[in-house]
Amino acid sequence: MRILHLAGSAVDPLLDDVSRLYARGCLDAAAGGPDEHVVAHVAPGGWWRFPDGLDDAALAAAEPVPLADAVARLAALAPDVALPQMFCRPGMTTYRGLLDLVGIPYVGNPPSVMALGADKPHASAVVAARGVAVPDAQVVRPGDPLRLALPVVVKPADADNSLGVTLVRAPGEYAAAVREACQHSDRALVETYVELGREVRCGVVDLGAGPVCLPLEEYAVDTATKPVRDHADKLRRDDAGELGLVAKDAAHAWVVDLADPVTAPVQQAALLAYEALGCRHHGLFDFRVDPHGTPFFLEASLYCSFAPTSVVVVMAEAAGIALADLLRSSLTRALAAPDLPEVIS
Repeated sequence: MRILHLAGSAVDPLLDDVSRLYARGCLDAAAGGPDEHVVAHVAPGGWWRFPDGLDDAALAAAEPVPLADAVARLAALAPDVALPQMFCRPGMTTYRGLLDLVGIPYVGNPPSVMALGADKPHASAVVAARGVAVPDAQVVRPGDPLRLALPVVVKPADADNSLGVTLVRAPGEYAAAVREACQHSDRALVETYVELGREVRCGVVDLGAGPVCLPLEEYAVDTATKPVRDHADKLRRDDAGELGLVAKDAAHAWVVDLADPVTAPVQQAALLAYEALGCRHHGLFDFRVDPHGTPFFLEASLYCSFAPTSVVVVMAEAAGIALADLLRSSLTRALAAPDLPEVIS
């Protein structure tokens, strides 16, 4: 089949780099297989390119085209299915909606589900209504008073990669934390700090027989030195300016043994979150586990890049599901989606 990799970001250079990093990993992993892989890249500013790859040289060699011409190019390419690998809000919503509009089936969640999952206060409310524990919370803007008892965690309401996250222990730290969070969003989410415990993620995939949980991944946190994970724990640039992933070694993250007592309650909560948010194909859910073993839902990440370093892929391989098999199953399910319109030509 002909697979379209839709990457980049129309609005955020950092998320453009993140998208390209993961999408290159997916392309490299899929190289040599039976399928044809084509690339569409959306650059900050909204211009499209259809390059041979996602390195700087390939992008520079490809002609930039506006949206109208890009739609015509998509029709001419006539991909069988798409892998959306954009992590900005428009990429998760508007650009997936464009794929719906032109009739290209794609792997992953539809725009409405992506928008819900990306809005942390709304996602928490929906998941809580399904019976999953969530921290007490309030949504604020600069100048709004704090109504929760300290300590609290202040974070942007709809940003990823732990940008603008602050643990507030003293009243004098609150206002600055809200201002910092609102550098990355129009609102801040303030949550009661859940004492450690542990911090884990649970992936859920549907390979055709309904959603199933994957082995958990646990992250290095410590009450004294690392009570919450921040941006530096996820992404970092080297001296040459190249973006890299931090939490991909045994010192930062590891797969939890299935017999660990934390696994069953977290997996049960993850399945409830998957159902409550209306997910399809896959979902990834973060939990803070308190000292009594109760998992508290923190946020949802409802995408998978199908790169070897993608968290869902790492979890799937720990469950004995190879990347190639996970990708093939997801592509097959996307192609089987009902009521797809005809591709615009």
